[in-house]
Amino acid sequence: MATITDIGGDAPTRPTVLILPGWKGSGAGHWQTLWQSARPELRRVEQASWTEPVLGDWAVELEKAVRGAPSPVLLVAHSLACALVAHWARAGSVGRVAGALLVAPADVDDSTLGTPCTFAPMSRERLPFPSWVVGSRDDPYASFERAGEFALAWGGQLLDAGRSGHLNVESGHGPWPRGAKLLAALEQELGRRIGRRGREIVHEAQGAASAASGGRT
Repeated sequence: MATITDIGGDAPTRPTVLILPGWKGSGAGHWQTLWQSARPELRRVEQASWTEPVLGDWAVELEKAVRGAPSPVLLVAHSLACALVAHWARAGSVGRVAGALLVAPADVDDSTLGTPCTFAPMSRERLPFPSWVVGSRDDPYASFERAGEFALAWGGQLLDAGRSGHLNVESGHGPWPRGAKLLAALEQELGRRIGRRGREIVHEAQGAASAASGGRT
């Protein structure tokens, strides 16, 4: 387990960041909205209905956004949107995903929480891309232990946010500066991986071209 300040590094390129709000959206004071205001290049995946979400509809919009991104994406999901990512990853264009930051996943299997039923049961299939799950010690929508179970099932790294509630405006996390630093660090790390893979693809193509031409250029 790591804290949310343990990741860092430098990178020449960055992934396209897709912001995925949860149930009822992210209002003006929410950290997702504030990050977008500070960084217009971040893209929000808009949904037809934030108050009456349907998993299939949300997944369609996520797929469109991933396919339309100019570079591999970093998904930044909050609450119910973490379940969206887990479900979508079973059949979506996962090859275009560099990684996912999954913040305060809501426990859609807990019927007492009243979360939209179309998102249950939670998908526990391993995600085919790197993921980081931020869990809170006093989140009313999922215990820290439950967040740890999700992280383990998804093959992700659990990051301990301490006693941070649901990491939303109500818990005092408007700007959430530690989260912004985490996002920047992940962009750098994933940017390095994207660049490394890009060079590998170029080398592979050059090798294939050389072999096809018998080594002549």
